[in-house]
Parts: sequence; structure tokens; C-alpha cells
Amino acid sequence: MIKTINDLVLKAKEIETKTLVVACAADEHVLEAVEMARQEDIVNPILIGNKTEILGIFKQHNINESNYEIIDERDKPTACLEAVKLVSANNGYYLMKGLVDTSVILKAALNKEFGLRTSNRISHVSVMEVPTHDKLLYMTDGAMNIAPNLDEKRQIIENSVKIAHAVGNKLPNVGIICAVEKVNPQMEATLHAADLVKMNEDGIIKDCIVGGPFAIDNAISVEAAKHKGITNPIAGNIDILVMPRIEAGNVFYKTMMFLASAKSASVIAGAKKPIVLTSRADSKESKFYSIALGALVTNL
Repeated sequence: MIKTINDLVLKAKEIETKTLVVACAADEHVLEAVEMARQEDIVNPILIGNKTEILGIFKQHNINESNYEIIDERDKPTACLEAVKLVSANNGYYLMKGLVDTSVILKAALNKEFGLRTSNRISHVSVMEVPTHDKLLYMTDGAMNIAPNLDEKRQIIENSVKIAHAVGNKLPNVGIICAVEKVNPQMEATLHAADLVKMNEDGIIKDCIVGGPFAIDNAISVEAAKHKGITNPIAGNIDILVMPRIEAGNVFYKTMMFLASAKSASVIAGAKKPIVLTSRADSKESKFYSIALGALVTNL
């Protein structure tokens, strides 16, 4: 099983090279990350955006433009639509957000005529390597779904399980994260946890083991789980952390990145193809890792 982000990158290098289409590509850190992925033969890039600005960034970073197909489109909504059309029409292609608002690229991605929409809800999945933890952690959702209801959480779990499978975890432990580890009728997240566990037991949610409610400590620490007398067999050994709301996921992600020196890779799942959608504050390395993850899950 893959246990580090570097292992993830190595696996992405072993598979067939994918085509990455970057919408509104004139972003310095995005282009640095794309060049890193191109040099590792993970992707063949197609860049759509302001060609003059893209070439200016290339010159600044000594990137050879002859390695790239560049489509000059200065209107950002149009660039996003063109990128989505390419990805939708071609096997082995996937999408990355450049210097454009998330709402603009998602509007194009979910276009009913030629977009990447499916019957599934889309959700954000982060894969993190935390120095103090002995395996990769998956976290969802810290970027897309604000206050998911029960059925939306079911779909969020299913999306994240597919990502875990692609990375090599064939039966991930899924923990429903709450503020407490007991069902409390006044805390909706704990009621959701009980219902999601029942869905897993009934075979509605498949190919994983769902447990909860868990507080974050007894989800990732066996000692904490023992100390609190929690007997659930997956307590302390969770792979996928399912957050109750976007605030919890967002705070957890940024805390891991900026205080715990985590490495991370993130994609939007639930569409026909993965969408690499990173924060402007993410480093070029995080963007590179996300490109590698996207390559692994392109053909799900």
C-alpha cells in the first residue's frame, strides 16, 4: 500500500502518460508544477489562456515553450469551456484550474451539454502525508460542500473511496468525524454518523468500512481510542476522515499544511474526470502532487 506522497508520485510515473488541460494557465506556481509533472513524464500539457502571459512566465523560469501546446484564449469563461470540451471528448485527459475563480471553472465543468457532470455530487478529496502519522490520511470535504446532508455525505464517502482505491487502498477505513464519539440527538453530525454506518452494514455504501461517530483524536490515535474505552475495531486507524461541514475540513487541511508540515494532493471527485483544483496559497509542490494524483484517478 502507498504510504507516502512520494510513493504516489512514483506510481503516477509508472502508468501511461496522461494529458493535462489547464484552463486559464497564466499562473506562476501552476506552470511550475505542470513543468515538474511534464519532466517526470506524468503528463503531456495543453495550456489554454493568455499566451503572452504564459510565455512571460516560461521565460522567467526557463521553461521551453516547444514542449507545450498553447491555445491563446484571453476570455476566462471561454478558456474554461474550451478546456472542459477537450477533457470531456478525449480519453486520458483531465482538467486543472489555473488563474480563474473556482465558480467559473466549475460552471464550465458542470455544463449540461458537454461538461463533466454525472449523477454524483462532486466533492473535494485531499490526500495528506503528515510527519507524525504512519500512513496517508484522506480528508473530505474541505472545499466544496458547505453543509452536506445525509445523502450528500454518502456520495462524498463514495467519491473518496474511489480515490483511495486508485491510490492502492482497497478497503479503506472511513471515519465520520464529529465533536464527540457518541450519538447525541442534538448534534446532527452524530446522527448522520450512525445512519452512514448502517448504510455500510446494509451494503449501500460499499468497498470500505465505515465507523463513527469519532472525534478526531480517537479516529487517528489508537491510544486515544483505548483511553476513552472505544471498542470499534477501526477506531484510531481511520484512512478517510469525513468532516461534518466545510469549516471543519478547511481548518483541518490548513492546520495540517501550515502547522504540521504536511504534504498534500487534492482533486475534485465525482465528475467524469478528476479536476485538479488547488488553493492559490498552495505551494508548487502541492500543485505537483495534485497533478500526480489526478493522473492516477483519470480513468476511474
